Amino acid sequence: MTNPIAALGRAVLGALAFVGRLALFAGETISHLVRPPFYPRELGTALIQIGFYSLPVVGLTALFTGGALALQIYAGGARFSAEAVVPQIVAIGMVRELGPVLVGLMIAARVTSSVAAEIATMRVTEQIDALVTLSTNPMKYLTLPRVLAATLVMPVLVGIGDTIGILGGYLVATETLGFNASTYIKNTADFLEFMDIFSSLIKGGVFGFIAALMGCYYGMNSGRGAQGVGSATKTSVVAAAILILAANFLLTQAFFSA
Repeated sequence: MTNPIAALGRAVLGALAFVGRLALFAGETISHLVRPPFYPRELGTALIQIGFYSLPVVGLTALFTGGALALQIYAGGARFSAEAVVPQIVAIGMVRELGPVLVGLMIAARVTSSVAAEIATMRVTEQIDALVTLSTNPMKYLTLPRVLAATLVMPVLVGIGDTIGILGGYLVATETLGFNASTYIKNTADFLEFMDIFSSLIKGGVFGFIAALMGCYYGMNSGRGAQGVGSATKTSVVAAAILILAANFLLTQAFFSA
């Protein structure tokens, strides 16, 4: 009788300890925003690696998702003679949910794994210890630029992803489903509201913060050896994806619960 209860207790205590460690890590990262020295070159490099190099995967993912969404909505709406709602549903689906979530998951797959592997390798090869020896704070030099860059650039990536996703739906609707191009664009523009776009960009910033933070956290706390690097990389991506989906639910409820 006591073994299952003890196992449950250990799991709960472990989860609470993880939340506490992660909160302290995030708090320390944010605290370095206002404390010199600053490393603008590291920030610039992170902006390019996280933002610019992510454009191809974000664009292709959004394009095909928007096109598939238009096909699905048209096929489903045809059952109720509601094919005309394709522009509106594609727009709201991409901007409110699919755009931010898919971009966040792509960034988790690409950036979180890269950051975790890079920092974990630096820990294994004692490069982080070398930074401490040189009186350089690893949190300020490694973690802050990556987290700040992801938080700043993710709303831009989400905005681009939303636009390309709507474009994918537009191309499929006008070239395959027989929609009038000007009417499609008008319906899309008339249906979207400021809160839809605002919530999408806010989600992007939050998801970027989560993705980079998870990569830095697991990289900084990785085990020794190649197995430690692999474990940190795998666990960081899983944790980032789960937290992004959970944050998406909470933010959607906060913005649209009324």
